[in-house]
Amino acid sequence: MRLDGPESQNIEDRRGSRGGFGGGGFGGGGGRIAVGGVGGVALLLLCLFLGVDPSVLLNGGAVDPAPQERSAQAPSGNPSGASGQEDAGRRFIAQVLGETEQVWKAQFSAMGRQYQEPRLVLFSNAIQSGCGGAQAQMGPFYCPNDQRIYIDLDFMAQLQRQLGAQGDFAAAYIVAHEVGHHVQNQLGVLERVERMRNGGNSNALQVRVELQADCLAGVWARQADRERHILEPGDVEEGLNAAAAVGDDRLQRRAQGRVQPESFTHGSSADRVTWFRRGLENGTLQACDTFKS
Repeated sequence: MRLDGPESQNIEDRRGSRGGFGGGGFGGGGGRIAVGGVGGVALLLLCLFLGVDPSVLLNGGAVDPAPQERSAQAPSGNPSGASGQEDAGRRFIAQVLGETEQVWKAQFSAMGRQYQEPRLVLFSNAIQSGCGGAQAQMGPFYCPNDQRIYIDLDFMAQLQRQLGAQGDFAAAYIVAHEVGHHVQNQLGVLERVERMRNGGNSNALQVRVELQADCLAGVWARQADRERHILEPGDVEEGLNAAAAVGDDRLQRRAQGRVQPESFTHGSSADRVTWFRRGLENGTLQACDTFKS
């Protein structure tokens, strides 16, 4: 990827924070995820799934009015204790987020609307979000309650290695997918889905939410490349590979040796590739209506 634009200023670096879970959240005692009787299989699935779960995030706890955070403009001296490699990762994430801000500001302006930028929180191991407590093993996620994206850089890199979805554009796809959930939140999609969920068929609705976020990630890449030529040879292939790597069928087969389509929450590998490609090729919001059919 060619990232020459300014870094986003909407980064909160909470790595090394002692905030942890605070009170409540999803965890068991000592901040550990309660995996129940299925043990490692459930933990692996938690580790591999990426995205937003409306059943958790839209019904989460109240937003912390004063979350513990570390400013992105922290003084020199590496106060977070991050290594040079982690700082490079932070800069990359900030540049990708900056690119998404430019694209979505322009897209919303064309609709006569104002884009409210999300915040992106870097954390280590565990975090207290506006949607409750979470551990890194959940993967990157978006919380609509506080309009923040949460990423543990170490765990995201581990996920990429485990899934064979490496490369800078694959990492950018993950960030852009979570930003896609913020775009959905800004457009009222998540709120409408939450109302629709009361009628049942929750998994099918969630799949549509996730596939739309994949499509929006494609829209971002198309628009950013059109305006600033960010894509280099091999980048599109990295993005398509990443989309395929996080398909429910592939993850389930890897975790438990069988596929259960009725339990899909994010869509099959083929569907995720299809919708990411659709956004990439069309570059418009109108192309991303996963709720039409």
